[in-house]
This record gives sequence, structure tokens and C-alpha cells, in this order.
Amino acid sequence: MTKVSKHRTGALADLRGGARLVIDGVKGVTGIVEAMHSRIARVPPPLGTLPDAPTTGITGLVYRSIQGTTGLVGKALDTALAGVESVLPASLQGLPDGQATAARDAAVAALNGVMGDHLERTGNPLAIRMSLRPRPADAVKGPRVLLLLHGLCMTDHQWTRGGHDHGQALARSLDYCPVYARYNTGLHISVNGAELAAQLEALLDEWPVAVEALAVIGHSMGGLVVRSALHEAMRAGMKWPARLKHLVFLGTPHHGAPLERGGNWLHRGLHVSPYVAPFTRLSGLRSAGITDLRHGNLQEQDWSENRFAQRDTRAAVPLPHGVACYAVAGTLDEAGTGEWLGDGLVPLDSALGRHTKPTHHLHIPPSHQWIARGVNHLDLLGSEAVYERLRRWLKP
Repeated sequence: MTKVSKHRTGALADLRGGARLVIDGVKGVTGIVEAMHSRIARVPPPLGTLPDAPTTGITGLVYRSIQGTTGLVGKALDTALAGVESVLPASLQGLPDGQATAARDAAVAALNGVMGDHLERTGNPLAIRMSLRPRPADAVKGPRVLLLLHGLCMTDHQWTRGGHDHGQALARSLDYCPVYARYNTGLHISVNGAELAAQLEALLDEWPVAVEALAVIGHSMGGLVVRSALHEAMRAGMKWPARLKHLVFLGTPHHGAPLERGGNWLHRGLHVSPYVAPFTRLSGLRSAGITDLRHGNLQEQDWSENRFAQRDTRAAVPLPHGVACYAVAGTLDEAGTGEWLGDGLVPLDSALGRHTKPTHHLHIPPSHQWIARGVNHLDLLGSEAVYERLRRWLKP
């Protein structure tokens, strides 16, 4: 029906992925230490910039030896583990990734959120591949489809919170067939958006009955991914946007999140002194997906020149015409006196699509907005009040 990851989540695959990260880490730390050594040796002034330069002589030979030996050990270890994995019976390698334990599943999803672009770029077995999964797998596939997209550092299984799953509850009450997306949240939102657009087109083309209505619920980053997918699908002339009837955002940072803006100021501030500038390699490790959350980048052009730019240079992407769009924002304060805090991660205005620039304001009707007071970012997934609001909005 659509792409399903054939990567396995057994102990050997995890061990290979972990070993690669250890090797990458040793090489990365060695590079930072060498850069600091080189800068200190040149005795620069305390402020200003200084280009990187490799160490020379015996010192340089030591660093080259460490990097070379580490690389050789890593390649040998990976080759050995790959050989064992290729001949070991599948029954002994572990379960398919859809059946992984909840703890392992959550840990890998978090790792992908933090450095998923690095995992993807280096071919690490721990990198998550996007897939769209009806749940349960043997569910009767009717004409009403509900797609659910999780947020940063999360996985599709985390739609279940406190024993409640919005998708399963809506399936029972409104006769939807829920389909859960799983994706590498460390990749650029535009990359995930393009992949989602293609996979959703294939999924609905192969659906066993004619799809009368498609509804989408995006939590946090998931809302940005579906907006990016819509933009790509309409640009490419795909068919599925015409079937989309409802689009619901749960705590989606349409205009970014303060934590990433603060993190980027720290990253840029480290460049002030040549003695601490090498540490920008550490702050720069945060994934492309995380840096997209600074302002809510949806398109490649939003980040292609410099993904660490502090200024908001996004191109405007309005919500689609003819689709009923809704937004739920959480607030930590039940009394409503501190709404600027939002749900602890996403400010109220960002979650509701409000912006001082008319081109960026999403113009979601007030009747399609709702504030869940006393509900934090993650508890939007398990709130009974949020579910009742979803049921009312998605009712035929």
C-alpha cells in the first residue's frame, strides 16, 4: 500500500547504530579538542573570529592518528556486525520495528528528533523511515480516513497517553479509519512534508474503497509537516488535497518556539570568542528539524541559505481554501492570567496562528480556535476536553 520500513529493531541493528554514534562522537570530540589546541597555540585576542587551522608537527600527527584509528575501528566493527546480522535468522534478530518495546521505541524516536539528520546522512540503522500505518492493521478500511502526525522526538505509539488515544476514540465515535504516521523528526520539515505528500497520495490511491473524506490531526511539529505536505502536493498537482475536509492543529508552533530561538542565540554567541568558538560544533549538532522550529519553516527556501539564521525569512504559506482548519492551544495557567506562557513549549499566538504580519497570520476563525486551560504540551494528547472538542469539530 505504501512504504513500510524493512529496517529491523533487534539488538544487532541497535548495536550497529549505537557503535556508529560512539565512533562519530569520538571523532567529533577529537576535532573540537584539536581546534581549541590550534587556537590557543596561536594566542588570539579574547574577542573576534579566527579561522580553523589544523595543528602541525608531532601534535598534528597525534590528532591525525586518533582520527584515522577511530575511523578504521569503526569500519571494522560495523562490517563485523553487519556480517553477523546478514546470516542470523530473522527470528533471532528481533521484532519488526512496528512491534518494538515502548521504551526502545520512545528512545529511538527521541534520538531521531535530536540528531535524525545525522543518522540519515550517515546511513545509521537507527534512522527512522517514514511510514503510514492503519491501526489496527486489520481494521476495516472505510471511506473516512483520519491521519495522525506526532510531534518532535515522538513516535506514533505516543498518541496513547494515559490510556487514551484520540485516533482510536474518534474511530469508535465517528467511524473513522485512523492511520498513524511515523517519521524522522530530525529531518527538515520540508523534507518530511515532501515524503508525506507522496506517501499519502499512494496510500489513498490504493485504499480499497473510494475515500469520501480525509481528516488530519497534527500534534506540535506534525501540524507543520502536514502544512508543508499540502503545499508540496498542490504544487505538484496531487489528488489527495481535494479529499481533505478537516485539518486540526494541536499545539502546533506555526510561528516557531522560543526555546529554539534562545538556543540559536547561544549558538551564535559562542562565535564571539575564538577560544569557545569550537563548541559551536556541539550546539550545531541539533537537528535540522529542531532548527526549523525557530520560526516554523515549511519550505526548503526558508532554510537553504542558512539554517542557523536568527531572522525570520519564511515565505508565507496560507492555509488551504475549502478546508475546515482548527487550532487547539494549551495553557499552563487554568485562570488564563498567564497565557503568554502557552503550553510550556508553544506560545498561545503561535499555536493559534496569529502574527503581526498580515501575510503570516493564518486567519483561523475564532469559532475554530479553542484554548485548553491547565493543559501542557504533551497532555493535549490525553485530555478528555480536547477529545470532546475534536469530536465536535470532526463530526459529519
